[in-house]
Amino acid sequence: MTHPDSEPATDRTAPLPPPDRTAPIPRPAAAAVPGQGRPGRRRSGPRTVPIVLAALVAGAVGGLGGGVLAQTLTTGAGSGSGAAPESPVSPQPDEQAATPTSAPIERVEADGTIPGLSRAVLPSVALVSLGTDGRDGQGSAFVIREDGYLLTNAHVVQAGGDDAEIAVTLPGGEPLTAEVVGADPAYDIAVLRVDRDDLVALPFADRASIEVGQSVVAVGAPLGLDSTVTSGIISALDRPVVAGDGPQLSYINAIQTDAAINPGNSGGPLLDLAGNVVGVNSAIAQLPTTSLSPAGSIGLGFAIPAEQAERTATQLIESGVSEHPVMGVHIDLEYTGDGARVVREPRDGVDPIIPGGPAAGAGVQPGDIIVSVDGTRITDSQHLLVVLRSKQIGQTVEMVLRDEAGEERTVEITLAGSGG
Repeated sequence: MTHPDSEPATDRTAPLPPPDRTAPIPRPAAAAVPGQGRPGRRRSGPRTVPIVLAALVAGAVGGLGGGVLAQTLTTGAGSGSGAAPESPVSPQPDEQAATPTSAPIERVEADGTIPGLSRAVLPSVALVSLGTDGRDGQGSAFVIREDGYLLTNAHVVQAGGDDAEIAVTLPGGEPLTAEVVGADPAYDIAVLRVDRDDLVALPFADRASIEVGQSVVAVGAPLGLDSTVTSGIISALDRPVVAGDGPQLSYINAIQTDAAINPGNSGGPLLDLAGNVVGVNSAIAQLPTTSLSPAGSIGLGFAIPAEQAERTATQLIESGVSEHPVMGVHIDLEYTGDGARVVREPRDGVDPIIPGGPAAGAGVQPGDIIVSVDGTRITDSQHLLVVLRSKQIGQTVEMVLRDEAGEERTVEITLAGSGG
């Protein structure tokens, strides 16, 4: 189906006010001061928590800044990135080590310790700079294929605009010109390519091996300080996070971690101690900034799960675009009750249920409220999108629906692709 699961095109009013983006300080600067997002509408029940989710990438003052700035944290399911100023200790290109850019990277195996992990993965994690000397933004990326492909966040590559020059710098090397292979803001994933065929790719972790409480390490370039390693644990799984604003909203069924993550970590890997990529660091929660509570990591970081990141990156490499799983309905974003409600009536010729789509085949009706998906209770329309986009195209999900008379029924829906 070509129709996304969203509100009709004629009704763009979301139930939450649009978030503020960061107001990054351009390089050079002494400190990064991410902006403060506006809290969501206060409603009864477990809806959204007005926590600022700060984008982890730099940008110009007053511009698109860091791309994805935090909007809301949906709390109905689950167990449990701002400016990067010039670092006074970060070497400029002419001060980099004299290692030729063609020198092959040595493969080192992780040994289960953090020092061993660091030796193994640091050569594959890069600093991403947009514009001259990174003046339009900085972030992180990591190698996913030996022939020059790196994965990062969509909001990292979008921070400098459509025509920004992008450079990737691997430890000990000189900056390499990078091209954007493709980007998907909805998943906050982008793929870059550089002219190298001897890189060491980081493997993705098996979803079944990831659990709350396990040790993880975040690697990247917080505040422009490349090759930085921080450690912590996975503090929650399946945490529904909505970040961004306008058409650049990202819907992430995130891994939550207390590993220190700061502006500039965006696009870098979150790894287990065996060196497998558990997730892609994308956003952080921050308290409102005051003179008594400076901006920075407070132990609540969010990463895109490895399975989703790998799937999206593969699609981008193969075709330059990626698809999202959809059920074929338009959701009423003005609805403020429990669950997510299908639009009741056609608007400007747009049907609530897409004819011939998965939902139509399953008997979904206008005005139906989607109560749960595969046992996960849906709190609002944004939560529904997070849950649906964590699924795969062709996957069959079980939905509990409640009609306008209050009667509940269960249906099975096989999700289609957004471009099919």
